[in-house]
Amino acid sequence: MTAPATYSSPLPTPRPHLGHALASEWTKMVSVRSTLFTLGALVLTVVGVGMLFVAQTVDQDYLNISFTTPALFGLLVGQLAVMVLGVLTITSEHATGLARTTFTAAPDRHRVLTAKYLVFAVTALVTTVCSVFVVGIAAALLHSGSAAGPHAGVEWLGALAGCFYVTLLGVLALAVGALLRHSAGAIAVMLGVVTLPPVIGGMLSMWEALQPLGETILRHNAPVALMQLFGMPAGADMGALPTAFSQLALILLITGGSVAASYVAVGRRDV
Repeated sequence: MTAPATYSSPLPTPRPHLGHALASEWTKMVSVRSTLFTLGALVLTVVGVGMLFVAQTVDQDYLNISFTTPALFGLLVGQLAVMVLGVLTITSEHATGLARTTFTAAPDRHRVLTAKYLVFAVTALVTTVCSVFVVGIAAALLHSGSAAGPHAGVEWLGALAGCFYVTLLGVLALAVGALLRHSAGAIAVMLGVVTLPPVIGGMLSMWEALQPLGETILRHNAPVALMQLFGMPAGADMGALPTAFSQLALILLITGGSVAASYVAVGRRDV
């Protein structure tokens, strides 16, 4: 008997790599409506509220704040859209069953998860930076008179660091979504991460024994960190705030730990 002839596909079969996963995740992101809705809400909130603030200010108002500070007020709300998008980037696939198809077509789950993190992080960072800098440039053009005082370029770096901080919150949301695989649960967790620390810190500060812990929580949370990075003066009752580097280091530590946990969980689960 003659051995059966082996089949050779006429189509090219390149070895899968990260570029393929990036292209796949980018296609997913731009083809769903949730991306348009969440990023559109971010842009409208940051630019809309920021421009309204710029229109109501005069040159003298910028003696104590940077030109990018008006964007902060919209970003404090717009950051929620970034976190929601981070959650939906992965939980929507589990809700529809697409995750099973994705991991069947791409068995290297860590490569798929890495592509999700990269595509989301770049998209969120670029959108946030563009929105914030539109407001900052508008404020600089309208209120850059001598009455506004000198403004160094470092304030723009602070705004860039603030945009990076918000992006890290979105990456953290993606990691939480990978761990929980449930949209509502992951979004609720992220809302608690952002909104509860100021409340908990205020409550703990009411008891003398727990006052040091409460004050620490009040100084280390997302709203305070963003205000500090954007050059917003702190209230006198806040005392000495940690440095901007400390705020970034804290969110990097929390996000890094959550991302590492997500890699472990995704690698061990069946789906």
